[in-house]
Amino acid sequence: MNRETAHMDTAGNRERHAGGGTMDPLDIVGNLDQIKPVYHPVVSAIRHDVVGYEVLGRYYNGHEWISLGFFFHDDDVPEEFKVEVDQHLLKLALSQMIESNQDGLLFINRNAKQLMVNNGEDLLDTLLKFQNQGFSMERVVLEVTEHDFDEEFEVLSNLLLYYKTYGIQIAVDNVGARSSNIDRIRQLEPHILKINTAIIRQHNSDGFQDIMYSLSMLGRRIGAALLFENIEDESQLYFAWKHGGRYYQGHYLARPEFSLIDTKSLSLNVSTKIAHYIKREKSLVDQRLKYILLWEKKIKELLPKWEGQKKVDAFIQTATSEFNEESFRMFVCNSDGQQVSSNFNKHENTWEIDPDKRGSNWAFRPYFLENVMQMQTWNKGILSEIYSDIETKDMIRTFSFPLSAEHFLFIDIRYSYLYDHECLLI
Repeated sequence: MNRETAHMDTAGNRERHAGGGTMDPLDIVGNLDQIKPVYHPVVSAIRHDVVGYEVLGRYYNGHEWISLGFFFHDDDVPEEFKVEVDQHLLKLALSQMIESNQDGLLFINRNAKQLMVNNGEDLLDTLLKFQNQGFSMERVVLEVTEHDFDEEFEVLSNLLLYYKTYGIQIAVDNVGARSSNIDRIRQLEPHILKINTAIIRQHNSDGFQDIMYSLSMLGRRIGAALLFENIEDESQLYFAWKHGGRYYQGHYLARPEFSLIDTKSLSLNVSTKIAHYIKREKSLVDQRLKYILLWEKKIKELLPKWEGQKKVDAFIQTATSEFNEESFRMFVCNSDGQQVSSNFNKHENTWEIDPDKRGSNWAFRPYFLENVMQMQTWNKGILSEIYSDIETKDMIRTFSFPLSAEHFLFIDIRYSYLYDHECLLI
């Protein structure tokens, strides 16, 4: 069994970039017979089984097997040396998968400088050789890190696109570390976006939610699956599942091993965990729907007091008592987005009227007109997603309901109320 000697740093860098020792690189290249691959399983969110393995390197120093992270991370080591060691590991891994008749994907790491050596032909030649032995190129996932895009992107992009013509899948690692590369990632259209769960610990919750929303949108737009790596506890696994991760990887699930472990050898039963997540999520959704129905009921009971636009402020004045606990702002708009009422703003325990907002038009807001038309069609209320309020800067939600075919009540729900009711935070 492999003794794990590489340590994840506080930034969560993957193992090949972790510390592991200080040795002469010539000792590594000159003793390839002392180098072996280990395999870090990748788990599917669909089947809850092992769907592939990331290849990492170990070197036997005469006492123990140590990570080769220090070797690959050392900028003073010639790229040709790294290519030679990576090629050795790749050949051993491919041979082992073929000999053991092991299905699944094989994830391999290469940085831009390595790929530029010999124009990337070394890697392609090896893969073509093993394809002739029955290992399909479509099973290969080539991982490049996002920061590789900072230099010579056009050359790297052309090479990766060339690899894709052979069926090789492309994964971009450490996505989100540099948002300036989003356009380049979109241009490349990788198959997988690999997200380091360490950034969950490094960002405040609101900021990280924005990052995840952007990455999820990017993945959907370019058709890329999300792989969450460095999962170290249950909260991170739940986070990965909740945010659309198709693949999971980390020590919480399994550590890198010399053997190609199967699903039964994982550290936990993924199916059981996800069944628990599903049950929990359904319960939260059910609770949230009950709040929506309760708010609809309150407004429907007030509808007999609706006397049209001329008395709109009087109607809201009545409604404030029904939503005194939940809301901090209420107003009414017509179907074109124009506000026909004053703003009713709650300060401490008092509702104050601000007539200056009357006449404002909110149709420019995303989904505003779509939501209005849905309310017209279905005659039901709509609860918005969580968003940052422009005036208060707080994270809020808005509940809206049709008072008539042309008038709609908007009730802004304060963050403290959302915070006290978990089902409203998702």
